[in-house]
Amino acid sequence: MGIFDRIIDKNVNRLVNERLAVIESENTFLVGTRSNSQSERDRYTYDRSEILEQSLEAWRTNPLARRIVELTSQYVVGGGLTINCKHDQAAAFMDEFWNHRLNRMPVRVFEMCDELTRTGNLFVLISTDPAGMSYLRVIPASDIEEIQSRENDIEQPVAFKLKASLDDLNPQPVPAYDPQGDNPQQPVMLHYAINRPAGAQWGEPDLAPLLRWLSRYSNWLEDRARLNRYRNSFLFVVQAKFASEAQRKARQTALNANPPKPGSILVADENETWKVLSPRLESGDAEKDGLALKKMISAGAGIPLHFLAEPESATRTTAEAAGGPTYRRFEQRQEYFLWMVKDILAVVLARRGTVDGRVKGKIEFNVTGADISSNDNGALSQAAYYMISILDDLRDRQLITNDEFLRLIYRFFGETVDADDMLQRAAKENSDQGTNLKCHPEGA
Repeated sequence: MGIFDRIIDKNVNRLVNERLAVIESENTFLVGTRSNSQSERDRYTYDRSEILEQSLEAWRTNPLARRIVELTSQYVVGGGLTINCKHDQAAAFMDEFWNHRLNRMPVRVFEMCDELTRTGNLFVLISTDPAGMSYLRVIPASDIEEIQSRENDIEQPVAFKLKASLDDLNPQPVPAYDPQGDNPQQPVMLHYAINRPAGAQWGEPDLAPLLRWLSRYSNWLEDRARLNRYRNSFLFVVQAKFASEAQRKARQTALNANPPKPGSILVADENETWKVLSPRLESGDAEKDGLALKKMISAGAGIPLHFLAEPESATRTTAEAAGGPTYRRFEQRQEYFLWMVKDILAVVLARRGTVDGRVKGKIEFNVTGADISSNDNGALSQAAYYMISILDDLRDRQLITNDEFLRLIYRFFGETVDADDMLQRAAKENSDQGTNLKCHPEGA
């Protein structure tokens, strides 16, 4: 073996020993690994845990992150939710469940929407007592280690494995809700996800693509605040001809012992010149940099700048036009959230039906939320007002049928209805009223 081969072999052995000497931790041991039941479209376990931790930290410390999460909850559930059910016993039970002091659903829905926005996942644990009353708790997504699904369908969870803790080193998996073989005496878990890629199990937080830019904007703003603090600071530079270094040090010592006060008058002879050094911030360029970072955050969140205390335009028309796509995004999230709440209520109602025959079976009910924007209602009502006379004229000329007339009117109101069913019910009500009039003639 030559001298060069020995040197290379020595360096290789040194690098190998250094790698082997690294202490393994939870963050390094599982790098590049994933569970057997986990989809390839999901993030690695360590990556997902880091994203969830960073999202929670950003929500706690960054005002922009907190505001983005708050705006979503304020628009999606800010106006409250309404449950409509024609079945009296089912409606009474759902109202009892909704307002139970251990559920507090009118307040808990805000917590659920915040968690869904912050983590992209909502794990709901439901436990039921012998009387059929269910109780709901939200489990943090960071406490879930693994989602075990069916072999032939990754979207059908079977159980949820919790992370080990000091109190329970080997926790038992919590079964997922199965409508075919549900045991009301056993707690079950439901999982809901947003921003989930096709073929994945886990959702993505709304803050995930914003974390890097939120950090950059926060660091930029902190640097600007630190520089502005020292903007009014300055140094005096005194230039003079000194005979020796000792004379210069003596003059500097005298000035340090009695420095000039702000607003004082300095008198110097022609042999001494005073200058001032102050920082130059170039605030004009800095403003553009900050606005560019904030625009990136605004675009990623789907929220216009004037929602984030940044008046991009002084005109109201431009601001209202910029809010259009945002309202559509909130409507889409509200539709998902209403479906999620309805699904939870269906599980609660099904468990109640096992001990109460009055609410057993398929019961129809709806969950509705408040309008995202009141501006749409004004525009829709005005459009419908002008269209009624036009459609009425077309119907009188027999150019459209009654069901088409009704369908178009509700379309301009922004509602979708079954026109044929509404006409049949209206005809039945008119027929019933006519029957009542015949049974009770005037003056009888």
